[in-house]
Amino acid sequence: MAPVVFLGPGEGEHLPVGGSSAVMKATGEATAGTLFVSESTIEPGFPGPPPHVHRTLHDMFYVLEGTLTFHLADGTREAPAGTFVCVPPGTVHTFSNPSAGPVRFLNLNTPAGFEEYMRDLSAAFSGGRTPTAEEIGAIASRHDVQVV
Repeated sequence: MAPVVFLGPGEGEHLPVGGSSAVMKATGEATAGTLFVSESTIEPGFPGPPPHVHRTLHDMFYVLEGTLTFHLADGTREAPAGTFVCVPPGTVHTFSNPSAGPVRFLNLNTPAGFEEYMRDLSAAFSGGRTPTAEEIGAIASRHDVQVV
């Protein structure tokens, strides 16, 4: 049986990724592989990941502060605070923050496993380093993120 997870504000595994960050709230270890949840903050001007798809992952976003810009099959859409977006497997998508302020959102994924991608990505950015597109692509390909 998985343990109870009870995390207060700001608690969880902190993962810096360049000028952005994610605080993991629920991982596969705590949810028997069913769910991943992070509270993410992306910096102003963040261009976002390249357009990509997931084979099995449902990628969900709930915007807490700011406006996240989504690039989806049906065009570009603004997602202000209070917006929920669920991207099913096989759907090309990406997101960005072209604004002058940070954006904070919950990222939920089912099944779990995205925590390993976030850990690997954070490690690639450690020590102030900026990984190459090829390095990020290699990390992505190991974790159900297929760049298109």
